[in-house]
Amino acid sequence: MKQKLRALFSPILNLFESGTEPFTYKPSHRVILIAMGSIFSGLATLVFFIAQGEDPGYLLPVLVFGGIGLMSLLVGLIGTDRAVAKIWGSR
Repeated sequence: MKQKLRALFSPILNLFESGTEPFTYKPSHRVILIAMGSIFSGLATLVFFIAQGEDPGYLLPVLVFGGIGLMSLLVGLIGTDRAVAKIWGSR
């Protein structure tokens, strides 16, 4: 299943997994990335349901927080160690 998801999201994952420079990876970085992705996705969902029917400007934070949350979850759950290190800027 993980390989199918990696193939589906390969255009996005390739941005973070490319490169040959050395990197420093810590397992705690992946855990924190997944936690932050969950928080951002939850925040986007909360804003969507609370502000629904109000001014359409509420969609901007939903898109921003939702995009950040989904990207973090995607890289945290199915990305390689290099992708996680690249998110953190570890060299």
